[in-house]
Amino acid sequence: MPEPQRQSPPDSQPEPHDESQHESPHTGHGFGRLLVAVYGLLALAATGRSILQISEYFDRAPVPYILSAVAAVIYLVATVGLARGDRASVRLATIALSVELVGVLVVGTVSALRPQAFPDKTVWSHFGQGYGFVPLLLPLVGLWWIRRTARASAASAAEVAQSAD
Repeated sequence: MPEPQRQSPPDSQPEPHDESQHESPHTGHGFGRLLVAVYGLLALAATGRSILQISEYFDRAPVPYILSAVAAVIYLVATVGLARGDRASVRLATIALSVELVGVLVVGTVSALRPQAFPDKTVWSHFGQGYGFVPLLLPLVGLWWIRRTARASAASAAEVAQSAD
């Protein structure tokens, strides 16, 4: 026989551990989960590609292949930062996404102007063409998401502060 549900009196306060009403937005929740998954997948792909390029073809184009390894590290940092969602992690993710965006734009421009410098496709060459231009779009989406969750978090904090008064 099921236990009867206890009801608290209407004037009682919610239990202290019940924060579901005032949970602040998080970069790793909702749409952020998809973003974290895409960054994780890109981190794996970039790591695999850079390991292959560095171990097998390093003498052909060392700088582009090292840039692929750098991209892999940046994707890993972004993945962890977005997934964790705490203040320090989000700052680190913001830096990683900003560096990623600059990297894609610089490497993409150089590879378009001097294609001989990039004999094989790398993660950021030709603005991420080998990855369906995802490396070009993803930092923009990531930075937008960080900004959106920061605004929602600030609004949520203001709402909690107002309800506490």
